[in-house]
Amino acid sequence: MPQPSWKVSEIFYSVQGEGRHTGMPAVFLRLAGCSMGCDFCDTKYAFSGGEMMNSLQVLVGLSQFPCKTVVITGGEPAEQDLPALISALKSAGYTVHIETNGAHDCDVSRADFVCVSPKKHVSEAMLKKAHVIKLVVSTQTPLTEIEKFYAYENEDTQLYLQPESNKQENLDLCLNLIKNHPSARLSVQLHKLINVR
Repeated sequence: MPQPSWKVSEIFYSVQGEGRHTGMPAVFLRLAGCSMGCDFCDTKYAFSGGEMMNSLQVLVGLSQFPCKTVVITGGEPAEQDLPALISALKSAGYTVHIETNGAHDCDVSRADFVCVSPKKHVSEAMLKKAHVIKLVVSTQTPLTEIEKFYAYENEDTQLYLQPESNKQENLDLCLNLIKNHPSARLSVQLHKLINVR
């Protein structure tokens, strides 16, 4: 049986810049490829390219850093064999966080944390598996597009609103929305504010 492999854009060590775990050190395993191709994406370089790596190569890449928390991001990680990657990392003793747009339903049951950030379309099944639903919000976002995700909040799933590109007008909108829906939380892109990857 052939060993699974993944197209990897980059592996780097930083702090989580968004959402519930903002400020937490983590190794980022960015997979290449995303068929959604959003205009506002800040990692367009990961839409294509990448280097094919098997689990041993991935683990060697991760082992150079003194951290056992890995954030699998993209691109869009669910467009590759994400369950096999999660299993390989868990077997090696890593805590595994997933960042996905949620368009593709896949098994993320072994992951420790799942963040779904809906874009053009999203799988309802993935929304129900999310610990956090993170909405990128701009002044062009229809209010109904935000409010429809309120229904997925529960004791296991929290809604975060993230102002697109940290722009002030988008931040003002997010703050206003959160004040009117206080179970939601604010997520700013800390890594951009402190100028790290």
